[in-house]
Amino acid sequence: MIGQVFLNGLIAASAWSLIAIGFGIIFYSVRFFHFAHGAVFVAGAYFTFLFTHKLALPLLPSSMLAIALSSLLGCFIYIFIYRPFMRRNFSPTILLLVSMGSYIVIQNIISLIFGDDVLSIRSGPVTEGISVGIAKITLLQAQSFVISVSLLIGIALFLGKSKIGKAMRAVGNEPQLAKISGVNTDRIYLITFALGSALAGLAGILMALDVGMRPSMGMNALLMGVVVVIIGGAGSITGIALAALLLGMAQHVGVWKIGTEWQDAIAFAILLIFLLFRPQGFFGKKIKKANI
Repeated sequence: MIGQVFLNGLIAASAWSLIAIGFGIIFYSVRFFHFAHGAVFVAGAYFTFLFTHKLALPLLPSSMLAIALSSLLGCFIYIFIYRPFMRRNFSPTILLLVSMGSYIVIQNIISLIFGDDVLSIRSGPVTEGISVGIAKITLLQAQSFVISVSLLIGIALFLGKSKIGKAMRAVGNEPQLAKISGVNTDRIYLITFALGSALAGLAGILMALDVGMRPSMGMNALLMGVVVVIIGGAGSITGIALAALLLGMAQHVGVWKIGTEWQDAIAFAILLIFLLFRPQGFFGKKIKKANI
């Protein structure tokens, strides 16, 4: 039993890390909570449903198109919603409210078009899981885990080695200094939203393939992503990976011992502990200005 709990924890960690990375790189750049990230997460799944079930396209090209559209949706939110407020130097609190409003609007548009019933984009039959020692994992879960870990490594290398990645880190650390140094901050913000939103769309597709989808699923996924980012530390990919692992393991040990209804309570109990004793997370640095 313990082997299955450990494996389930790894799978959950891979799911939380994927949405947390997208949310984290955006938060690290703009320094306010991009709640509309949860709506982009949902949109990725519903874009895929539209292409597979309404236009009868195969799953793989549908997923690629959905990820691209999720990326464009994130860019749209930045250009037409956030950027006008950011240029007028509105406070992070105002931007938070704008983000929450954007999430609600997008979620309601999805509900209006597709309804509130649980839908699925899975087309093949449900197969028996693959045995891994004394535990079992489905092929889809194994693929999702490999994709998440590969992207985790890829994003870490991108941020650490590439010119654009270094510019993203510079803007996150000191936006004014980066701008004085010749970095086009507006371009970097746009790239950040495009990349983070693409990751959110992919995370939504993988989640929908595993457990189905509904318009309201974005908020819980977003909150888990926020918890992972806070525990791991903003800007730290290694910290996000460790935080996702801690959260996934803690939740599934909790399910094993005390029941599924305690999953969210466990997540926020861990968050409260970190906020009290290590608010900067595993590897994060203390932020001089607390923008929420």
